[in-house]
Amino acid sequence: MADDNWLKFVEFCAKERDISRLTQFLDVFLTHEERQSIATRLCIVKALLAEELTQREIAQRFNVSIAKITRGSNELKRLTEQERQALKKLLFINKS
Repeated sequence: MADDNWLKFVEFCAKERDISRLTQFLDVFLTHEERQSIATRLCIVKALLAEELTQREIAQRFNVSIAKITRGSNELKRLTEQERQALKKLLFINKS
C-alpha cells in the first residue's frame, strides 16, 4: 500500500510541468526539514557521481555524517552503468 502511494506521488510530481506550482504542491507534502534533507541528499549524490571528492570530504563539505554518504554510495552502486549515466545527465554532471 505504501509503495503504491509512493508511486502515485511520483507520478503526480512527474505530471506537473509548472515548477512554481510543483513547488507549492510539495510544500503541502513536505516539511521544511524534509525539503532540506532532500536538497542535501541531492548534493551528496551529485558529489558522489562527480567523483572529485572523497566520502570524508563530502561529509565535511555538507556537514553530514559519513554514514549518509556511505548510504548514498551504496544506493548508487545498485544502479546499472546506463542508469548512472542517465542520472549524471539529469544532474548536469559532465564527467563520464
